[in-house]
Amino acid sequence: MHFSTGLQRLTRVDVGDPRHMRLTDDRIFNYPWIYATQTGWWDLSDVETARLREYLLRGGFLVTDDFWGEEQWELFRETMARVLPGQAISDIADSDPVMHVLYDIQDKDKTFIPGSRHLYRGPNGAVQIVQPAGTRPAWRALYDPRGRMVVAVNYDTDVADAWEFADTPYYPAAMTLLAYRYGINYVIYSMTH
Repeated sequence: MHFSTGLQRLTRVDVGDPRHMRLTDDRIFNYPWIYATQTGWWDLSDVETARLREYLLRGGFLVTDDFWGEEQWELFRETMARVLPGQAISDIADSDPVMHVLYDIQDKDKTFIPGSRHLYRGPNGAVQIVQPAGTRPAWRALYDPRGRMVVAVNYDTDVADAWEFADTPYYPAAMTLLAYRYGINYVIYSMTH
């Protein structure tokens, strides 16, 4: 809900109300952009896998977020290999159009964006960001056979929490600003490519 409000405020996109639906819902084709969280636990059926493939190859765009560690990565990678066989997941290059479609996102911005569970009160009440041990935030993507990005992969990071807690005083404003830049770039890219 927060991201929809922010997107409408920061762009000229008429967002409307957010929708929640299953991959098998025929209405999914009415939306050029979808978001899925915790995709490291996906257990898509064959029908859902085929529907997501159809959605992406017909021009849809998927953003995945908030999944962590090697076990979840492997399950996500296996799922996407079923969805788009033969299409590798690669790191998003600094020169990729999605990084510059509206906001200019640099390589240095590919940093850990904390979930609310990664914030702790330190001495004097200051908020401290604690990145989970062993995590390495990665900004990756899958491309269709024509080279168009169809899946943006936010791994070992939690962009949506930065959207969700945008108006919470203890959440770091710099992380919210960065998360909105990513999200808005993803939406604009999905609607123009």
